[in-house]
Amino acid sequence: MSNATIQTGLRDLGYQPGAVDGIFGPRTKAAAEAWLAAGGTAAKAPSSGDLPWMTEGKRVLGRHEVRDNGLLRSWLKSDGKTLGDPAKLPWCGDFVETCIRLALPGEPFPGSLGQNPYWARNWLELGQKTNPTYGAVLVFERGSGGHVGFAVGADPACFHVLGGNQSNAVTIARIDRKRLLGARWPKTFAALPLNLPSLSASDSISTNEA
Repeated sequence: MSNATIQTGLRDLGYQPGAVDGIFGPRTKAAAEAWLAAGGTAAKAPSSGDLPWMTEGKRVLGRHEVRDNGLLRSWLKSDGKTLGDPAKLPWCGDFVETCIRLALPGEPFPGSLGQNPYWARNWLELGQKTNPTYGAVLVFERGSGGHVGFAVGADPACFHVLGGNQSNAVTIARIDRKRLLGARWPKTFAALPLNLPSLSASDSISTNEA
């Protein structure tokens, strides 16, 4: 079976192998691994018109660093590089890196971000500054370190963030607005007028993303 046939089959099942070009690259590999992880079943359809890096992140939503360790480790290295075992290391930056590299393989990682995308505060060098809009990369302070994830919504007190290493899993967590250091938008993806949805403030506020 040719790589192009595999790509066509994955696409028809709702996965995203990238272009049907016969090259078994990182996006095709990630799509194949997602298909295997789902037991060979069709993918759940992502929200219509969702941003490509958000679609990538949502594919592993709910996966836990211990319970789903093998799957997470495989996904985190599917872009060609990884920090290591998510059960032993802080992996919020690895999560964001994997989403961006798989969805936007031509996106530049300048300066210290290119040297170490696993340090959350280095994501302040991605692309360009933006307001906190849906899909923006949000960087937060956490003591002398930081935390990074993607904006999915907001309430009066918090941003709702899709991220890794949140309660040891890929979750959507509420993080205090006062902790925000900056919001960034990828250079290679034209900004869209995506307002940040207003969401319920019913969940508890995350204070330690680990």
